[in-house]
Amino acid sequence: MSKIVIYTTAWCPYCIRAKQLLNHKGVSFEEISVDGKPDLRAEMARKAGRTSVPQIWINGAHIGGCDDLYALERAGKLDARLAEAVQS
Repeated sequence: MSKIVIYTTAWCPYCIRAKQLLNHKGVSFEEISVDGKPDLRAEMARKAGRTSVPQIWINGAHIGGCDDLYALERAGKLDARLAEAVQS
């Protein structure tokens, strides 16, 4: 099981931006598309407490969405979180 999980939809610009940042960081992640899958979207909403995409988890901790991921990056905290996920 991947230590980084992102729930997405195909045409969501925020999903694309979040995946671009993770790809830029060189980390692998599990992408779960909720397009046309109401059961998966409901599971995501139950876990995250939010219905919007993307929703991102690193090492089982809910990070939030794209803005939250970029906020971690701006704060200089994303690399350490990703390093923990890669090492564990």
